[in-house]
Amino acid sequence: MTADLIRLERRLATPRWLMLAVPAAAGVVALLLAAIFLAATGRDPISTYRQMAQASITRDGALSATMITATPLLLTGLAAAIAFRMRAWNIGGEGQLYIGAIAAAGAGLVVGGQGLAVALPAMCLAGMAGGALWAAIPGLLRAHLNTNEILTSLMLNYVAALLGYYLIFGSGSYWRDLTSPGAQVFPQGKEIAATSWWPGFLAPGVVLPLGFLVGIACAVGLFVTIRSTRFGFRLRVVSDSPRAALYAGIRTKRAFVLVMVLSGALAGLAGVSQVGDFAHQLDPKGLQGAAYGYTGIVVAALARYNPIGVILAALFMGALANAGLSLAGSDFPQGLVGMIEGIILFCALGGEVLSRYRIRVGRGSRALASVVASDSTAPAPRVDGIAGEGAGQGGAEVDMGTGRIL
Repeated sequence: MTADLIRLERRLATPRWLMLAVPAAAGVVALLLAAIFLAATGRDPISTYRQMAQASITRDGALSATMITATPLLLTGLAAAIAFRMRAWNIGGEGQLYIGAIAAAGAGLVVGGQGLAVALPAMCLAGMAGGALWAAIPGLLRAHLNTNEILTSLMLNYVAALLGYYLIFGSGSYWRDLTSPGAQVFPQGKEIAATSWWPGFLAPGVVLPLGFLVGIACAVGLFVTIRSTRFGFRLRVVSDSPRAALYAGIRTKRAFVLVMVLSGALAGLAGVSQVGDFAHQLDPKGLQGAAYGYTGIVVAALARYNPIGVILAALFMGALANAGLSLAGSDFPQGLVGMIEGIILFCALGGEVLSRYRIRVGRGSRALASVVASDSTAPAPRVDGIAGEGAGQGGAEVDMGTGRIL
Protein backbone atom coordinates (compact mmCIF):
# COMPACT_ATOMS: atom_id res chain seq x y z
CA MET A 1 0.00 0.00 0.00
CA THR A 2 1.55 3.26 -1.11
CA ALA A 3 1.21 6.42 0.93
CA ASP A 4 0.13 9.77 -0.45
CA LEU A 5 3.02 12.10 -1.27
CA ILE A 6 2.45 15.81 -0.80
CA ARG A 7 4.82 18.09 -2.68
CA LEU A 8 5.11 21.70 -3.76
CA GLU A 9 5.29 22.36 -7.48
CA ARG A 10 6.56 25.72 -8.68
CA ARG A 11 4.13 27.69 -10.79
CA LEU A 12 5.40 28.58 -14.26
CA ALA A 13 3.31 31.76 -14.16
CA THR A 14 1.33 33.33 -11.33
CA PRO A 15 -2.08 34.72 -12.36
CA ARG A 16 -2.75 38.33 -11.45
CA TRP A 17 -5.85 37.46 -9.49
CA LEU A 18 -3.87 35.02 -7.37
CA MET A 19 -1.27 37.66 -6.51
CA LEU A 20 -4.09 39.79 -5.07
CA ALA A 21 -6.23 37.02 -3.60
CA VAL A 22 -3.52 35.17 -1.67
CA PRO A 23 -2.31 38.16 0.43
CA ALA A 24 -5.91 39.13 1.18
CA ALA A 25 -6.79 35.58 2.22
CA ALA A 26 -3.59 35.36 4.32
CA GLY A 27 -4.59 38.56 6.15
CA VAL A 28 -8.09 37.23 6.88
CA VAL A 29 -6.71 33.91 8.15
CA ALA A 30 -4.17 35.73 10.36
CA LEU A 31 -6.88 37.91 11.91
CA LEU A 32 -9.09 34.87 12.57
CA LEU A 33 -6.29 32.85 14.16
CA ALA A 34 -5.20 35.77 16.33
CA ALA A 35 -8.84 36.36 17.34
CA ILE A 36 -9.08 32.74 18.51
CA PHE A 37 -5.98 33.13 20.70
CA LEU A 38 -7.20 36.46 22.07
CA ALA A 39 -10.61 35.03 22.93
CA ALA A 40 -8.96 32.03 24.60
CA THR A 41 -7.02 34.39 26.89
CA GLY A 42 -10.18 36.31 27.82
CA ARG A 43 -9.61 39.40 25.67
CA ASP A 44 -11.95 41.02 23.17
CA PRO A 45 -10.51 40.57 19.64
CA ILE A 46 -12.50 43.44 18.12
CA SER A 47 -11.40 45.85 20.83
CA THR A 48 -7.77 44.72 20.42
CA TYR A 49 -7.84 45.21 16.65
CA ARG A 50 -9.43 48.63 17.06
CA GLN A 51 -6.64 49.62 19.45
CA MET A 52 -4.02 48.38 17.00
CA ALA A 53 -5.53 50.42 14.16
CA GLN A 54 -5.68 53.53 16.32
CA ALA A 55 -2.07 53.16 17.46
CA SER A 56 -0.72 52.68 13.95
CA ILE A 57 -2.98 54.80 11.72
CA THR A 58 -5.97 56.75 13.03
CA ARG A 59 -4.84 58.32 16.32
CA ASP A 60 -3.21 61.77 16.22
CA GLY A 61 0.45 61.32 15.39
CA ALA A 62 0.08 57.57 14.86
CA LEU A 63 0.73 57.66 11.12
CA SER A 64 3.80 59.86 11.67
CA ALA A 65 5.11 57.32 14.19
CA THR A 66 4.53 54.55 11.65
CA MET A 67 6.53 56.50 9.05
CA ILE A 68 9.38 56.94 11.55
CA THR A 69 9.50 53.22 12.27
CA ALA A 70 9.16 52.33 8.59
CA THR A 71 12.06 54.56 7.47
CA PRO A 72 14.99 52.31 8.50
CA LEU A 73 12.97 49.21 7.57
CA LEU A 74 12.49 50.58 4.05
CA LEU A 75 16.23 51.05 3.53
CA THR A 76 17.33 47.77 5.15
CA GLY A 77 14.53 46.00 3.26
CA LEU A 78 15.89 47.36 -0.01
CA ALA A 79 19.37 46.23 0.99
CA ALA A 80 18.15 42.68 1.59
CA ALA A 81 15.89 42.67 -1.49
CA ILE A 82 18.59 43.60 -4.01
CA ALA A 83 21.03 41.08 -2.51
CA PHE A 84 18.62 38.16 -2.18
CA ARG A 85 17.10 38.80 -5.59
CA MET A 86 20.57 38.30 -7.05
CA ARG A 87 21.27 35.26 -4.83
CA ALA A 88 23.80 37.09 -2.70
CA TRP A 89 22.78 36.05 0.82
CA ASN A 90 23.76 39.18 2.71
CA ILE A 91 22.68 38.70 6.34
CA GLY A 92 24.94 41.56 7.44
CA GLY A 93 22.54 44.48 6.98
CA GLU A 94 22.53 44.99 10.75
CA GLY A 95 26.29 45.48 10.93
CA GLN A 96 26.38 47.55 7.77
CA LEU A 97 23.76 49.83 9.33
CA TYR A 98 25.99 50.23 12.43
CA ILE A 99 29.02 51.12 10.33
CA GLY A 100 26.93 53.54 8.27
CA ALA A 101 25.75 55.25 11.46
CA ILE A 102 29.32 55.47 12.80
CA ALA A 103 30.62 56.99 9.56
CA ALA A 104 27.66 59.37 9.21
CA ALA A 105 27.95 60.57 12.80
CA GLY A 106 31.65 61.22 12.32
CA ALA A 107 31.04 63.16 9.11
CA GLY A 108 28.23 65.11 10.74
CA LEU A 109 30.47 66.11 13.62
CA VAL A 110 33.23 67.21 11.26
CA VAL A 111 31.15 69.35 8.87
CA GLY A 112 28.02 69.90 10.97
CA GLY A 113 28.65 73.56 11.58
CA GLN A 114 28.63 74.30 7.84
CA GLY A 115 24.90 73.72 7.44
CA LEU A 116 22.64 71.09 5.95
CA ALA A 117 23.73 71.74 2.36
CA VAL A 118 27.20 70.45 3.22
CA ALA A 119 26.36 68.01 6.01
CA LEU A 120 23.64 66.10 4.16
CA PRO A 121 25.75 64.88 1.20
CA ALA A 122 28.79 64.38 3.43
CA MET A 123 26.85 62.18 5.85
CA CYS A 124 25.21 60.21 3.04
CA LEU A 125 28.47 59.59 1.22
CA ALA A 126 30.30 58.61 4.40
CA GLY A 127 27.55 56.29 5.62
CA MET A 128 27.03 54.60 2.27
CA ALA A 129 30.79 54.15 1.83
CA GLY A 130 31.06 52.64 5.30
CA GLY A 131 28.23 50.18 4.69
CA ALA A 132 29.55 49.31 1.24
CA LEU A 133 33.07 48.60 2.50
CA TRP A 134 31.71 46.46 5.34
CA ALA A 135 29.63 44.44 2.86
CA ALA A 136 32.57 44.15 0.47
CA ILE A 137 34.45 42.01 3.01
CA PRO A 138 32.13 38.96 2.80
CA GLY A 139 31.61 39.68 -0.91
CA LEU A 140 35.32 39.48 -1.72
CA LEU A 141 35.81 36.47 0.55
CA ARG A 142 33.04 34.63 -1.29
CA ALA A 143 34.23 35.68 -4.75
CA HIS A 144 37.89 34.78 -4.31
CA LEU A 145 38.04 32.26 -1.44
CA ASN A 146 34.60 30.66 -1.83
CA THR A 147 33.64 31.30 1.80
CA ASN A 148 30.01 31.30 2.89
CA GLU A 149 28.74 34.90 2.81
CA ILE A 150 25.90 34.03 5.19
CA LEU A 151 28.33 33.21 7.98
CA THR A 152 30.87 35.95 7.32
CA SER A 153 28.29 38.73 6.97
CA LEU A 154 26.46 37.51 10.09
CA MET A 155 29.64 37.41 12.19
CA LEU A 156 30.58 40.91 11.05
CA ASN A 157 27.34 42.16 12.62
CA TYR A 158 28.78 41.42 16.06
CA VAL A 159 32.08 43.06 15.20
CA ALA A 160 30.29 46.25 14.09
CA ALA A 161 28.11 46.28 17.21
CA LEU A 162 31.12 45.90 19.50
CA LEU A 163 32.92 48.66 17.62
CA GLY A 164 30.02 51.04 18.20
CA TYR A 165 29.90 50.15 21.89
CA TYR A 166 33.65 50.68 22.20
CA LEU A 167 33.48 54.14 20.62
CA ILE A 168 30.85 55.35 23.11
CA PHE A 169 31.23 53.23 26.25
CA GLY A 170 34.81 51.98 26.20
CA SER A 171 36.98 54.86 24.98
CA GLY A 172 37.35 58.60 24.78
CA SER A 173 36.82 58.60 21.03
CA TYR A 174 35.87 61.50 18.79
CA TRP A 175 32.24 60.23 18.74
CA ARG A 176 31.85 60.31 22.56
CA ASP A 177 30.66 63.36 24.48
CA LEU A 178 33.15 64.07 27.26
CA THR A 179 32.05 67.57 28.25
CA SER A 180 28.32 67.79 29.02
CA PRO A 181 27.03 67.08 32.58
CA GLY A 182 24.80 64.24 31.36
CA ALA A 183 27.72 62.52 29.68
CA GLN A 184 29.65 62.62 32.96
CA VAL A 185 26.97 60.37 34.49
CA PHE A 186 26.20 58.11 31.56
CA PRO A 187 28.31 57.78 28.40
CA GLN A 188 26.67 59.13 25.27
CA GLY A 189 27.59 60.28 21.81
CA LYS A 190 28.27 63.84 20.72
CA GLU A 191 25.25 65.48 19.14
CA ILE A 192 25.70 66.86 15.64
CA ALA A 193 24.92 70.54 15.09
CA ALA A 194 21.21 71.37 14.90
CA THR A 195 21.75 72.97 11.50
CA SER A 196 22.65 69.53 10.17
CA TRP A 197 19.52 67.75 11.38
CA TRP A 198 17.48 66.29 8.55
CA PRO A 199 14.14 68.08 8.07
CA GLY A 200 10.72 66.47 8.10
CA PHE A 201 8.14 67.28 5.46
CA LEU A 202 4.58 67.99 6.52
CA ALA A 203 1.92 66.18 4.49
CA PRO A 204 -1.82 66.09 5.31
CA GLY A 205 -1.99 64.52 8.76
CA VAL A 206 1.54 63.11 8.74
CA VAL A 207 5.18 64.18 8.99
CA LEU A 208 7.41 62.45 6.44
CA PRO A 209 11.05 61.99 7.51
CA LEU A 210 13.55 62.88 4.84
CA GLY A 211 14.99 59.39 5.12
CA PHE A 212 11.67 57.86 4.08
CA LEU A 213 11.59 60.02 0.95
CA VAL A 214 15.19 59.03 0.23
CA GLY A 215 14.14 55.40 0.60
CA ILE A 216 11.31 55.85 -1.92
CA ALA A 217 13.75 57.40 -4.38
CA CYS A 218 16.14 54.47 -3.88
CA ALA A 219 13.32 51.96 -4.41
CA VAL A 220 12.28 53.59 -7.69
CA GLY A 221 15.92 53.79 -8.81
CA LEU A 222 16.51 50.11 -8.05
CA PHE A 223 13.34 49.08 -9.86
CA VAL A 224 14.33 50.98 -12.98
CA THR A 225 17.92 49.74 -12.81
CA ILE A 226 16.93 46.08 -12.55
CA ARG A 227 14.23 46.24 -15.22
CA SER A 228 15.54 48.72 -17.79
CA THR A 229 19.34 48.91 -17.80
CA ARG A 230 22.12 46.73 -19.20
CA PHE A 231 23.65 46.47 -15.75
CA GLY A 232 20.37 45.20 -14.33
CA PHE A 233 19.99 42.71 -17.16
CA ARG A 234 23.45 41.31 -16.53
CA LEU A 235 22.64 40.94 -12.83
CA ARG A 236 19.44 39.07 -13.69
CA VAL A 237 21.36 36.71 -15.98
CA VAL A 238 23.90 36.04 -13.23
CA SER A 239 21.15 35.33 -10.68
CA ASP A 240 19.19 33.05 -13.02
CA SER A 241 22.17 31.03 -14.25
CA PRO A 242 25.74 31.81 -13.17
CA ARG A 243 27.13 29.25 -15.62
CA ALA A 244 25.28 30.76 -18.58
CA ALA A 245 26.43 34.22 -17.50
CA LEU A 246 30.03 33.00 -17.37
CA TYR A 247 29.78 31.49 -20.85
CA ALA A 248 28.28 34.76 -22.11
CA GLY A 249 31.33 36.68 -20.95
CA ILE A 250 29.86 38.25 -17.80
CA ARG A 251 32.29 38.50 -14.92
CA THR A 252 30.21 36.75 -12.29
CA LYS A 253 32.60 37.37 -9.40
CA ARG A 254 32.64 41.09 -10.09
CA ALA A 255 28.84 41.11 -10.37
CA PHE A 256 28.52 39.33 -7.02
CA VAL A 257 30.80 41.81 -5.26
CA LEU A 258 28.96 44.75 -6.84
CA VAL A 259 25.63 43.45 -5.57
CA MET A 260 27.04 43.05 -2.06
CA VAL A 261 28.51 46.55 -2.16
CA LEU A 262 25.21 48.03 -3.36
CA SER A 263 23.32 46.18 -0.63
CA GLY A 264 25.77 47.39 2.00
CA ALA A 265 25.49 50.98 0.78
CA LEU A 266 21.70 50.88 1.20
CA ALA A 267 22.02 49.40 4.70
CA GLY A 268 24.59 52.09 5.53
CA LEU A 269 22.12 54.70 4.32
CA ALA A 270 19.67 53.37 6.91
CA GLY A 271 22.28 54.14 9.56
CA VAL A 272 22.74 57.63 8.10
CA SER A 273 19.00 58.24 8.41
CA GLN A 274 19.02 57.14 12.03
CA VAL A 275 21.64 59.78 12.81
CA GLY A 276 20.30 62.57 10.60
CA ASP A 277 16.57 62.06 11.07
CA PHE A 278 16.17 60.87 14.64
CA ALA A 279 19.03 60.29 17.10
CA HIS A 280 21.39 63.10 15.89
CA GLN A 281 24.25 61.20 17.54
CA LEU A 282 25.81 57.76 17.54
CA ASP A 283 23.56 55.60 19.75
CA PRO A 284 24.83 52.00 19.54
CA LYS A 285 22.53 50.72 22.27
CA GLY A 286 19.43 52.07 20.57
CA LEU A 287 20.46 50.71 17.18
CA GLN A 288 21.15 47.25 18.52
CA GLY A 289 17.86 47.14 20.43
CA ALA A 290 15.86 48.05 17.33
CA ALA A 291 17.36 45.25 15.15
CA TYR A 292 16.41 47.06 11.94
CA GLY A 293 18.82 45.05 9.82
CA TYR A 294 17.30 41.70 10.71
CA THR A 295 13.72 42.97 10.37
CA GLY A 296 14.64 44.29 6.92
CA ILE A 297 15.07 40.69 5.78
CA VAL A 298 11.44 39.99 6.72
CA VAL A 299 10.37 43.15 4.88
CA ALA A 300 12.20 42.02 1.74
CA ALA A 301 10.62 38.57 1.92
CA LEU A 302 7.13 40.02 2.33
CA ALA A 303 7.74 42.20 -0.74
CA ARG A 304 8.98 39.23 -2.82
CA TYR A 305 12.26 41.16 -3.26
CA ASN A 306 10.45 43.76 -5.36
CA PRO A 307 11.82 47.27 -4.60
CA ILE A 308 8.39 48.92 -4.97
CA GLY A 309 6.80 46.24 -2.82
CA VAL A 310 9.38 46.94 -0.11
CA ILE A 311 7.79 50.36 0.43
CA LEU A 312 4.42 48.80 1.28
CA ALA A 313 5.98 46.01 3.34
CA ALA A 314 8.00 48.54 5.39
CA LEU A 315 4.84 50.53 6.12
CA PHE A 316 3.06 47.34 7.17
CA MET A 317 5.88 46.31 9.50
CA GLY A 318 6.11 49.83 10.92
CA ALA A 319 2.39 49.86 11.66
CA LEU A 320 2.61 46.41 13.22
CA ALA A 321 5.51 47.45 15.45
CA ASN A 322 3.71 50.58 16.69
CA ALA A 323 0.53 48.59 17.31
CA GLY A 324 2.51 46.11 19.39
CA LEU A 325 4.01 48.90 21.49
CA SER A 326 0.57 50.32 22.22
CA LEU A 327 -0.81 46.95 23.32
CA ALA A 328 2.05 45.97 25.63
CA GLY A 329 1.28 46.68 29.27
CA SER A 330 0.52 45.14 32.65
CA ASP A 331 -2.81 43.74 31.43
CA PHE A 332 -1.49 42.67 28.01
CA PRO A 333 1.75 40.62 28.20
CA GLN A 334 4.53 41.29 25.73
CA GLY A 335 4.51 37.62 24.81
CA LEU A 336 0.91 37.89 23.63
CA VAL A 337 1.87 40.89 21.49
CA GLY A 338 4.68 38.87 19.93
CA MET A 339 2.28 36.00 19.31
CA ILE A 340 -0.11 38.25 17.35
CA GLU A 341 2.76 39.71 15.31
CA GLY A 342 4.13 36.22 14.67
CA ILE A 343 0.78 34.90 13.43
CA ILE A 344 0.39 37.80 11.03
CA LEU A 345 3.91 37.42 9.63
CA PHE A 346 3.66 33.62 9.43
CA CYS A 347 0.42 33.81 7.45
CA ALA A 348 1.80 36.53 5.19
CA LEU A 349 4.90 34.51 4.35
CA GLY A 350 2.89 31.30 4.05
CA GLY A 351 0.60 33.00 1.57
CA GLU A 352 3.68 34.05 -0.39
CA VAL A 353 4.74 30.41 -0.70
CA LEU A 354 1.28 29.42 -1.96
CA SER A 355 1.36 32.17 -4.56
CA ARG A 356 4.61 30.76 -5.99
CA TYR A 357 3.89 27.05 -5.62
CA ARG A 358 0.89 24.79 -5.97
CA ILE A 359 0.25 21.78 -3.72
CA ARG A 360 0.26 18.41 -5.46
CA VAL A 361 -0.86 15.14 -3.88
CA GLY A 362 0.27 11.88 -5.51
CA ARG A 363 0.70 8.21 -4.78
CA GLY A 364 4.11 7.29 -3.36
CA SER A 365 6.68 6.25 -5.94
CA ARG A 366 4.59 7.39 -8.92
CA ALA A 367 4.54 10.96 -7.69
CA LEU A 368 8.27 10.86 -7.02
CA ALA A 369 8.92 9.44 -10.49
CA SER A 370 6.89 12.22 -12.09
CA VAL A 371 8.94 14.85 -10.23
CA VAL A 372 12.23 13.29 -11.38
CA ALA A 373 10.99 12.97 -14.94
CA SER A 374 9.76 16.55 -15.11
CA ASP A 375 13.02 17.87 -13.69
CA SER A 376 15.22 15.84 -16.04
CA THR A 377 13.30 16.55 -19.24
CA ALA A 378 12.70 20.27 -18.77
CA PRO A 379 14.53 22.31 -21.43
CA ALA A 380 16.98 24.93 -20.27
CA PRO A 381 17.01 28.58 -21.31
CA ARG A 382 19.91 29.73 -23.46
CA VAL A 383 21.90 32.92 -23.27
CA ASP A 384 23.61 33.88 -26.53
CA GLY A 385 22.80 30.39 -27.79
CA ILE A 386 24.45 28.64 -24.83
CA ALA A 387 22.35 26.36 -22.65
CA GLY A 388 21.98 27.67 -19.11
CA GLU A 389 20.92 26.23 -15.77
CA GLY A 390 17.39 25.86 -14.47
CA ALA A 391 14.16 24.71 -16.01
CA GLY A 392 12.24 26.69 -18.55
CA GLN A 393 9.65 26.36 -21.25
CA GLY A 394 11.65 26.14 -24.45
CA GLY A 395 14.94 27.76 -25.29
CA ALA A 396 15.54 31.42 -25.94
CA GLU A 397 18.48 33.36 -27.31
CA VAL A 398 19.29 36.70 -25.75
CA ASP A 399 21.23 39.63 -27.17
CA MET A 400 23.62 40.64 -24.43
CA GLY A 401 23.95 44.15 -25.76
CA THR A 402 20.28 45.08 -25.82
CA GLY A 403 18.82 42.55 -23.44
CA ARG A 404 16.21 41.49 -25.96
CA ILE A 405 15.07 37.92 -26.43
CA LEU A 406 15.66 36.79 -30.01
